[in-house]
Amino acid sequence: MMYNVRLKMETPRNTRNSNQNGNKNYLFKIQAGAFVGHHNSLTMLQHPLRPSLEKLDGSAFELYANRQVFHHGQILLVIASSTSNLVWTPNSRAGTGAGQAIVAANEQVLCWDIKKGELLSRWRDEKCSSPVTAIARSKADPDIFAVGYDDGSIRLWDSKIAATIVSFNGHRSAITVLTFDKSGARLASGSRDTDVIIWDLVAEVGQVKLRGHKDQVTGVRFVEPDPVVQDADDSEEAMAVDTESEAEGFLLTTGKDSLIKLWDLSSRHCIETHIAQSNGECWALGLSPDYSGCVTAGNGGELKVWSLDTLALAASSQQVDATHTTKYLQDRGTLIRKSNDRGTEIVFHPRRDYFAVHGPEKAVEVWRIRPEAEIKKVLARKRRRRREKLDKKAGADADADAAEDAEDVSSATVSDVFVHYVTVRTSGKVRSIDWAVNGGVKDLQLVDKSSKSKDEAPDYAKSLAVELPGHRADVRALSLSSDDKMLASAANGSLKIWNVRTQMCIRTFECGYALCCAFLPGDKVVVVGTKAGELQLFDVASASLLDSVTAHEGAVWSLQVHPDGRSMASGSADKSVKLWNFQIVQEEVLGTTRTTPRLKLAQSKVLKLTDDVFFVDTLKLYLNLYGHKLPVLSMDISYDSKLIITSSADKNIRIWGLDFGDCHKALFGHQDSILQVAFVPHNSDGNGHHFFSSSKDRSIKYWDGDKFEQIQRLDGHHGEVWALAVGHSGQFLVSAGHDKGIIVWDETEEQIFLEEEREKEIEELYESTLTASLEKDEDAGDKEAETAAASKQTVETLMAGERIAEALEMGMADLNL
Repeated sequence: MMYNVRLKMETPRNTRNSNQNGNKNYLFKIQAGAFVGHHNSLTMLQHPLRPSLEKLDGSAFELYANRQVFHHGQILLVIASSTSNLVWTPNSRAGTGAGQAIVAANEQVLCWDIKKGELLSRWRDEKCSSPVTAIARSKADPDIFAVGYDDGSIRLWDSKIAATIVSFNGHRSAITVLTFDKSGARLASGSRDTDVIIWDLVAEVGQVKLRGHKDQVTGVRFVEPDPVVQDADDSEEAMAVDTESEAEGFLLTTGKDSLIKLWDLSSRHCIETHIAQSNGECWALGLSPDYSGCVTAGNGGELKVWSLDTLALAASSQQVDATHTTKYLQDRGTLIRKSNDRGTEIVFHPRRDYFAVHGPEKAVEVWRIRPEAEIKKVLARKRRRRREKLDKKAGADADADAAEDAEDVSSATVSDVFVHYVTVRTSGKVRSIDWAVNGGVKDLQLVDKSSKSKDEAPDYAKSLAVELPGHRADVRALSLSSDDKMLASAANGSLKIWNVRTQMCIRTFECGYALCCAFLPGDKVVVVGTKAGELQLFDVASASLLDSVTAHEGAVWSLQVHPDGRSMASGSADKSVKLWNFQIVQEEVLGTTRTTPRLKLAQSKVLKLTDDVFFVDTLKLYLNLYGHKLPVLSMDISYDSKLIITSSADKNIRIWGLDFGDCHKALFGHQDSILQVAFVPHNSDGNGHHFFSSSKDRSIKYWDGDKFEQIQRLDGHHGEVWALAVGHSGQFLVSAGHDKGIIVWDETEEQIFLEEEREKEIEELYESTLTASLEKDEDAGDKEAETAAASKQTVETLMAGERIAEALEMGMADLNL
């Protein structure tokens, strides 16, 4: 059934402030303070002095000192987060098929089947709520993955059973890069705290912490050259060097301080330091599979090529008193990319002479490394051209040809060795890349190239993709249907309709920069308010745009459907509130149905320090609520029309009575601006005075509006929480924000005791300050040291130390007996 919806402004019959100047585009305007760029909201209700006609029944939330709680539910279809890199892995050890993609999704790690587009497994540690920032796959065991988190912790996961093997905690801030050595027995991690830590995976301890960079570590690679083989003087047999004391190898690191460092892991000190980039920070490091060289990326499209003397490194590792006078790392030149942005990732192909580099833009550049024979031909061609320019004599003698054949490859420049192969254009900004190495496949799997002659540019095409529907921008608005079966989420450029039960996206619409949305009665039509001041109406059944109305001169920040379901109000940055009648025309039925009721009371708010309550029929001011010190960002009215709650940029929540406009309580709610508040329709008392609040501090809080106390804190988002939607049944909550994830919070039968929650919060605050002070004291003593112990004081280590001390005391007491 197709629905057409038309909006028109409602004209009141009995009003003193009716339009006298002939302008029929609005019912009334409420002039107030200046717009500063945050949420506006508007809520309508029936007369506050008249009680609600229905008393809604709901599940019991309050049992004297304990209440039921909301738990973290499912996150709606987050394919991958931009906070971490991705890793490709084959479906089987044979390396056949399209393979799997291991990606981060906020605090989880997802394993996707690239060919089928199916989610195979989900890795999540219930003890960790920090987002994933780095992923690495073991070279020895392809089922083992190292995952780094924003809080500085590292966890080893077994992909077969999707379980954690071991956890490490040694960094003070987010992990930026992880890498395994060849044997899979060691793991190197770099962090934003400028430290590099080598972890022993067999002993499950940290070996050493390397300090030398002055800014975030951007690249870490193990350099493990093969041991030198010495030939006997008068013998044809080769004798390997004694490897009883096997060298630990070397480590190559880069940082945003524009330095590249070469570390000797046997002596645990830095043996070489160079300036990696001449025009600013060094953002990426790529090491060739044979350790013969590396490439670093910086600003302005600059790529710097370095050569590594692996033979000298292998020889030095077997000398006890080596002076390290040889330069193992040498600058070979600079390449300029086609793009002028900074390079954020460099990945060498593990089997072929290619490497890929990309920046934050919509392109991936693939470079080819010429083989030695081709380099000789290039050098010969260049020398022939130079000779032709200097000498116009015809022909070239045999000696010259012989000299060309014996051309020294070491004299070639980087432009002779590295050549730009192809630029792959993508539909969105590239965050991470990886090569897909399948057995028996000759084409490059990063790009699907076709075979062409050498003179033609290589062609490429997208072969497989996982493109499930999800928002690519901040989710700014949420709205639930009347039966709680559908959820509408709006962001910049997209409106999506979700099935709440299955968490699947059923409709996707293109829209403007959406700031608010709402279901119209019947749940067949969704109206969206945009930043351009338009009201866009979408038909869910036909997946089409019905109409677009220019409603305001500024951004539409708020939409609210009247409780009688026959009219709607919109609030805008142009400091006006407009009331609309909507006319629904069913094309399959003759005639139209028109409903034009008059609203009894409207409550409006613009970004100022007060809230105003107006009568709609007479436009008289009913209440003026003063109290906030900064602009009011959101408000809501209880379902019994007795209370109104307001939230502000001053981090406070105020609870007001709608009978006299008195402030019942001012609550310090969050550590940052409170973006939205919403009442719960049902609770144990049936009065709807429990409410939720969301803030820029990434948290959601559950409050009791009668006792003025916090019931529960919900942590799950990794950015500002822009939108909230409470189910009409009161049994679940939906939230969305800057992390582009939509979380469904389900009510459970588990009981929560408020005193225990208060004690837990105090303990967490004390533990965080205690560990921070211990870290400062630890770093104060050895700031200038190049190496340090790979340890970190945490609550677990302190408690373990206390338990060991108690055990020793009990043991000593037993010995004395």
